[in-house]
Amino acid sequence: MLTALLFLLSAGAIYFACEYFVNGVEWFGRKLSLGATATGTVLAAFGTALPESAVTFVAVVFGATPEQKDIGVGAALGGPLVLATIAYTVVGIALWSNRHRLKRRDNLVRVEHGRLARDQAWFLAIFVVKCGLGLVAFAFKPWLGVLFLAAYGIYVWRELQDDDTAPEEEELEPLKFQPHAQDPALSRVFLQTALALIVIAIASHTFVKQIEAIGVALQWSPHLVALLLSPVATELPETVNALIWVRQGKERLALANISGAMMIQATIPSSLALFATPWLFDAPLMVAGVLTGIAVIYLWWLFRRGRVDARWIVPVGLLYGVFAAFVVWHFAAR
Repeated sequence: MLTALLFLLSAGAIYFACEYFVNGVEWFGRKLSLGATATGTVLAAFGTALPESAVTFVAVVFGATPEQKDIGVGAALGGPLVLATIAYTVVGIALWSNRHRLKRRDNLVRVEHGRLARDQAWFLAIFVVKCGLGLVAFAFKPWLGVLFLAAYGIYVWRELQDDDTAPEEEELEPLKFQPHAQDPALSRVFLQTALALIVIAIASHTFVKQIEAIGVALQWSPHLVALLLSPVATELPETVNALIWVRQGKERLALANISGAMMIQATIPSSLALFATPWLFDAPLMVAGVLTGIAVIYLWWLFRRGRVDARWIVPVGLLYGVFAAFVVWHFAAR
């Protein structure tokens, strides 16, 4: 009963905090004169990616056994898979189901298609290298983690350089911490965003722990929980952010947040795991890599066409179902 109660309370806290976070980070982006895309890919993504990066860091650096370190490697592979499948599916479903409330006559996704296609191409290039390193062993492999950190730095620099969208184009809701101010104080914006982020981090940690407890109750192995359930739990903030922004008709922010989080997951957790583990993949991790690649190629193809129906995004979520079925079969056959 306690696990169930904490599970529901932490999930509710994440959603409640995300309402404050997305409101605060939009104003923070406005104060920094950033457009919607850079606000989503850099500010929102970096903030919400902290919980899952912390999971990887704790597992690979402080893990006392190879099994515990494997949890970090699983999180580094599972996060991108969840974002490329479940998170995009949630956006597609939310856009389609809210089309009447948003007074839209079509199901088209209103985003910078070329920019998102380019982000998918960048992610795929880094991800292929990341997965390739998981298949080979050599002495200086840990040092290559520096290259992944550099790749993320270049990505952020490029996003800021290309951010030519005028911040005034997006109409912002009043800041929740200063609802009557047309131009809220930067201190209030920062305070609201920071406090919301702290609540998200604490609630996400509690949510992951309850997921692990549910896995134990179901007699699942820790490795199975790390591969299937933990990534879904740690990527919940990005998914909730996307849901909130889509309901407001701001899918550009929603998809930018997911895209930016995918780039973080492809670089920072991977670099940490490369520094502290052999970074060698077993069968489930290889399947996760392949399915993530398939999802990203499909998304790249969609956005490269320049006209995307929200319903076309939804099927990508089936790939996570394929991964779940394979992992369950793999552990059952052992």
